[in-house]
Amino acid sequence: MKSLLYALALSTALTVPAMARPVTLTTNMNSYGGDGAYLALYVTDAQGAYQGSLWLAGGKSKYYTHLSDWYRATQGNPAEINGITGASVGAGRQLKITLDLADSLFDAGYELHIDASVEDMRDSPSEVVVPLTTQGMGQPVPGRRYIRDFTYDM
Repeated sequence: MKSLLYALALSTALTVPAMARPVTLTTNMNSYGGDGAYLALYVTDAQGAYQGSLWLAGGKSKYYTHLSDWYRATQGNPAEINGITGASVGAGRQLKITLDLADSLFDAGYELHIDASVEDMRDSPSEVVVPLTTQGMGQPVPGRRYIRDFTYDM
């Protein structure tokens, strides 16, 4: 588990230290029979405007363009992911991270997106899109291709 409050300071909409709480994001992958998946987890506001990146799984920047919705929103700016990257996630495996999210993100129209890409397979932009609500905590949301399900919990 990694606390990423320092990385989330990129966007004040994402963190306010006195008003943030630890949130665990759990992504369970399907057994899709390919290499490890690159995943970009990021937040948009009620109008769909990019607010900030939470995590990027996968270390080779040459593949980031395949995370197309995230890449378009960030224009490929490496400052968006400084300090918040990890290894790609293998088929049938789980990515579980804990980070501090501002209370103001919940029940205010914000959405968490996950883009997915696997080498030599189809890209899956916005593989998961989930509204950040207190009622949605702990509720599994299915992915479209590579992600079996995603949950967030406090």
